[in-house]
Amino acid sequence: MDFLQLIQSNLLTPIILFFLFGIIAARIKSDLKIPEAISEFLPIYLLAAIGLHGGIEMRNTGFENMVIPMFVAIALSLLFTLNHYQILRRLGKFNLFDSYALASTYGAVGAVTFSVGLSFLKNQGVSSEGYLAAILAILEPVSFILAIFLTNMAVSKQIRAKKQSFTNDDTSDLDMGIQETKTKLSQVLHESVTGKAIVILLGSIIIGYIIGEEGFSSIKIVFDEMFTGAIVIFMIEMGIIAGQRLDDIKKVGIFLTAFAIIMPTFNGIIGVLVATGLGLSLGGTVMFGLLLASASFIAAPAVLRHAIPQAKPSLYITSALGITFPYNIIVLLPIMFAVASLVHTEGSIDLFNYITKDWS
Repeated sequence: MDFLQLIQSNLLTPIILFFLFGIIAARIKSDLKIPEAISEFLPIYLLAAIGLHGGIEMRNTGFENMVIPMFVAIALSLLFTLNHYQILRRLGKFNLFDSYALASTYGAVGAVTFSVGLSFLKNQGVSSEGYLAAILAILEPVSFILAIFLTNMAVSKQIRAKKQSFTNDDTSDLDMGIQETKTKLSQVLHESVTGKAIVILLGSIIIGYIIGEEGFSSIKIVFDEMFTGAIVIFMIEMGIIAGQRLDDIKKVGIFLTAFAIIMPTFNGIIGVLVATGLGLSLGGTVMFGLLLASASFIAAPAVLRHAIPQAKPSLYITSALGITFPYNIIVLLPIMFAVASLVHTEGSIDLFNYITKDWS
């Protein structure tokens, strides 16, 4: 499949056009602004719609069918986060705090990107496993917890190494500092799990599981037929915010700009291939890859500003929202769909035979 043609057709969809419209509005310094009440409502609506469909799908297919993909996704998210850190720290020469903040931002998932992915598949006439919404909710805090735990460990190690040069009074102060650092992890876990995004998503999944398709029929017109329209309005705001941050891109540097494009591509393609091997549907492989390719630009600032205050928000917010998000929804989604279409076959999938067939 010609992914250039896919990219071209994707550019002409309402979601992408309204996103680009938002960017243009910001660049010409228009006073266009989505009312605050609507901008706060739309993410809740989108997450509720995703969660309801996910819960219904879990009821139809059974929880046991999502266990293996869920654990694989968690393992890959943790692995990618560690890989991000090594690249940023060793090659990018970022400091400890910025490296872990960026690593967790790109190891986490983006609910807005996930919503756009669902709409993209709908335009292609392809469906995906609804239980991936549950994996989305589970993956949200995983990368943050790992990165913050490792940051705490590194800081504690540095403090302990300096203890010998301090008096007993100073040492007690350091002990208090270490303890304060360690308590952040529990705070982050609480904030991540009880944050409004996770609460509405998990709550909607449970409700969808309880009501099933029969109960959903009474609210289908709101949470199904209006879904794409809601994303379109939300994309205007995302475009405005992204457009306002275009000037900040030059501040993040060439290395981080390349990282914000290359790493999501690598992670996404790996996700597509792994999901194909797990036997997910065509749409499921694309969404699984998108989970691993997306970067968090909503949850990340809320968590990292408190958990790793030494990190620069301008780096992880600008790279995730100003570079990765537009790249993912405009370019990477069609590429992953093309790759998934290439390696995916109906019924059972033997990925090993597919890869090695030309060598036999």
